Amino acid sequence: MEQTYQTVLVGVDGSSQAQDAFEKAIEVARRNNGRVIVVKVIEQQVPSTMGFAPLGESVLAQEENDANELIQKCKDYANSVSFENIEGVVIYGSTKIVLTSELPERYDVDLIMVGQSGLNAVERFITGSVAGYIIRQAPCDVLIITPSDELET
Repeated sequence: MEQTYQTVLVGVDGSSQAQDAFEKAIEVARRNNGRVIVVKVIEQQVPSTMGFAPLGESVLAQEENDANELIQKCKDYANSVSFENIEGVVIYGSTKIVLTSELPERYDVDLIMVGQSGLNAVERFITGSVAGYIIRQAPCDVLIITPSDELET
């Protein structure tokens, strides 16, 4: 049985691991004549769950601006490698929920690609691994991208 992936969802956050996952998602979609949905999730509730006041509008506006710039950089990269079937999404919410529930349903996603967590053991215990959650909860196949040798140094 040959598996083709028509809609690949990839989360980006500005890290080199996420960028690597995005670049690989482009190639998977290209081989399958599919499309890439690249998403940046803005988690506005993080400061309030850590005991701080919710983020102000100016901070959220800057976060949204930064997220849109990141999505545009992804689109520019796709254009530079002659890949046109890409859609960018900036959304507020929980990264875990957005990548496993909201967007897979909305876009009929059949593959989710994310970078492997770079968090240390303490941070994983406190916040949980997004990649680990996606593996357990995704409604479709998941591909976790491990850091390349050049990223590890």
